[in-house]
Amino acid sequence: MPYTIVLGNEKGGTGKSTAAMHVITSLLRSGHSVATIDVDARQGTLTRYIENRRARKEATGEDLPMPDHVPIFKSTLPIVEEAEDQEKTKMNDVMSKFKGYDFLVIDTPGSDSYLSRLAHSYADTLITPLNDSFVDLDMLVRVQSDDLSILHPSTYSEMVWDQKKHRAIRDGGKVDWIVMRNRLSSIYSRNKEEMEKILSALSKRIGFRLVSGFGERVIFRELFLNGITLLDLKETNTAVSLSHIAAKQELKVLMDTIQLPMRLQQAC
Repeated sequence: MPYTIVLGNEKGGTGKSTAAMHVITSLLRSGHSVATIDVDARQGTLTRYIENRRARKEATGEDLPMPDHVPIFKSTLPIVEEAEDQEKTKMNDVMSKFKGYDFLVIDTPGSDSYLSRLAHSYADTLITPLNDSFVDLDMLVRVQSDDLSILHPSTYSEMVWDQKKHRAIRDGGKVDWIVMRNRLSSIYSRNKEEMEKILSALSKRIGFRLVSGFGERVIFRELFLNGITLLDLKETNTAVSLSHIAAKQELKVLMDTIQLPMRLQQAC
């Protein structure tokens, strides 16, 4: 099976699809074969990103490497057990189709669903983008309001723990969980300092690796509409600003943090 990277968080608006597309393009431009699945097919942000990319490539002839992509929609069957069986069959069929690829990248919805939980259980690496907000933090951990001490892991953390167990039971595999602090402000604030302290403590308690992601930049919204990423600027003759250069360095740090298996690093 391909090495599977899942972008997941049950909170919407954290930048999962943007991070997914940049991870995908980075892998493609490193010479890997990459397949992608969008289990948030109803909203379909990653699917639309890839469609925008394909349309631009066809219109301009630019060198824009493409993944092989499949969206998976939720079942419409009324009985829960039958719907879940149908969704599991769809997921297994698509994953079987992608057996020969180096990487599989899966984007998940910002809500709980059977398909999302199933996708998490197949992750070799799980990347959870998280905005520097106590609203977003609440999906990972409950904290005491007066001194911000950790009370207990929250909804999403418990779900990830369950899927780690499912993965271990199914094939003995392990899930490397990375929490990516995303859309970071360049301005110092007490909130940022407190988030850093809480997440560092939580990482040791529930077992994830903490990394800084992308800064808050308008360029990401512009890139989406054109179907391109920070790694496509040269091929598309896009004017490069200091913001582009800083964001590209952030992407490099993220890709280094993922720590590809040695067999795949050697293929680069």
